[in-house]
Amino acid sequence: MTAADTTAGSEADIASKLVGRPLLRISKVGGGRNSRISRVETADGVFALKQYPSLEDDPRNRLGVETNALEWMALHGLDMVPHLVAVDAANNCVLLSWVEGAQVSDVGLADIDQAIEFLGALERLRRTVDFPTAQLASEACLSGAQIEHQIRMRFARLLAVEDEPGLHAFLNGEFQNAFESQLLLARKTLSSAGLSFEAELGPEKRSLVPADFGFHNALRDESGRLTFLDFEYFGWDDPAKLTSDVLLHPGTPVADELRSRFRIAAENLYGNDPDFGTRLRALRPLFGLRWVLILLNEFHPERWRRRVLAGATDGWAEAKQRQLRAARAMLTSGKA
Repeated sequence: MTAADTTAGSEADIASKLVGRPLLRISKVGGGRNSRISRVETADGVFALKQYPSLEDDPRNRLGVETNALEWMALHGLDMVPHLVAVDAANNCVLLSWVEGAQVSDVGLADIDQAIEFLGALERLRRTVDFPTAQLASEACLSGAQIEHQIRMRFARLLAVEDEPGLHAFLNGEFQNAFESQLLLARKTLSSAGLSFEAELGPEKRSLVPADFGFHNALRDESGRLTFLDFEYFGWDDPAKLTSDVLLHPGTPVADELRSRFRIAAENLYGNDPDFGTRLRALRPLFGLRWVLILLNEFHPERWRRRVLAGATDGWAEAKQRQLRAARAMLTSGKA
């Protein structure tokens, strides 16, 4: 192993301890926007070392949530996810099976069907196998009021960022107008169907969801088979939020006809709940506005530090302007 192969001495030490044998090579690879991923090569095979963000930067127990989810899925035979090999809680790291494949940049029909197949397996399990009811997905939205609260909190935090007149003008102008309009429409749509904007969704209507699920968190092998990654936010949530996030996620474009196919399949999958379609129609625009604000996370210094640790190489000023353009484009595209 050469110095160029090693992302950090500590990473090599951690990986060697978790693998239990000498390393041939360890190298940084493209990972998520928050966690660091390294490829660990040994004489007996290849593994992935995943290092989660510092608990000082993000107090959420990402490691605990993901390890519990992967162990639960492995126990019940779900094989479209990585296997958990070892855990180092002291260093906030896990060792996973290595997944061969390429990032999904062009979503096709088979990809949509595999995503639905995986979500269908989770839905069948949640009806027959116990999973802790208290473990909600990260930033779960179990009512319209919770979505409104999350949007207002993100909005306020962004307005508090100093010396960003372009950001403030966008938030106080275009975004604020769209938010107030969609909020009124969502309330009206739910009320017309006899549903409450404020009432929390009952446990029987919640689903187990891999929050932040989508093709941006999947690898496709040479045969076209997908493996889904990143279960740091796994838990109970409204499947209308999951469906909206897949349809809206800005990370991987999906053609309109494939988005329609996914929506119809989701309505069939979660159709035991007669209110699912109404909630999806009413709340999807609000989830879109939430994504507009998520695109602006780079304006927060602590979020940018996390991006840098995860491997971001562009300049901060450039990244902020790029994300502001992306947020404005999503807002004006009608997808938000």
